[in-house]
Amino acid sequence: MKSNMKIARVLTIAGSDSGGGAGIQADIKAISATGSYAASAITAVTVQNTVGVRDVFPLPINIVTGQIEAVLDDIGADAIKIGMLHSVEVIEAVRTELLKYRVKYLVIDPVMVATSGDRLINEDAVSALKERLLPLATVITPNIPEAEILLGRKLDRQKELASAAEELSAALTSLASAQGFDNKVSVLLKAGHLTEERLVDIFYNAQTGENRHLDSRRINTRNTHGTGCTMSSAFASFLARGFSLNDAADKAKDYINSAIIAAAKDGSVGTGHGPVAHFFMLVNK
Repeated sequence: MKSNMKIARVLTIAGSDSGGGAGIQADIKAISATGSYAASAITAVTVQNTVGVRDVFPLPINIVTGQIEAVLDDIGADAIKIGMLHSVEVIEAVRTELLKYRVKYLVIDPVMVATSGDRLINEDAVSALKERLLPLATVITPNIPEAEILLGRKLDRQKELASAAEELSAALTSLASAQGFDNKVSVLLKAGHLTEERLVDIFYNAQTGENRHLDSRRINTRNTHGTGCTMSSAFASFLARGFSLNDAADKAKDYINSAIIAAAKDGSVGTGHGPVAHFFMLVNK
């Protein structure tokens, strides 16, 4: 008998990681592992492994937009996740596509620096990302260094994160309003770069005006490559499946925490920062 159940669809727009731990590869794994269908539009090819990024090759703009249009014209998407956009030109091109297709949920991971410390975005693209793309988001998922760049100040302590998430949300929501968009931008600010024993991410829900603390025990492991890509993709997947903002944030946090624990326990891939275990639920059965 034919099922009437609709598969949740997520389009990820990001760079490719040849090592498989981050970028498009991590996105597809996370979206699939959390129950949605993953389609992709690659913005750049990185020559990368667990040790570092050796080179970046941007794809032509028409190829980037062509991928987006091919997917959305046929398959469609319930949510879009955006990762590495390396230049002003690609940011503007993606923005044009987003305004053309108007998918319900947009999750943006403002990727600027790889886990290895290698820069992944041109200097002049930072302001374009903040002013032209982030105001369109349902939620953004910066880590602390990314939030510092967006806010223009340092974040050194856990107790600063809640107000920082709220400040960032207010700034981006104001930019959205100035551009004629009735859009409130929620912020999931990740605390992994701090040193406390408890890792408390902050989710500011701009729809309800509440700050929520997503608490977990810090896992001492070098297998953290692609954590940001993975968490934001899981968030998009849960939104696509119909979960509320709060529930999607909770489930994305639980998923990445379990993936990190499994990677720490089951061994490393590569000699640098190994990837998280995206399919821990299959391996541990």
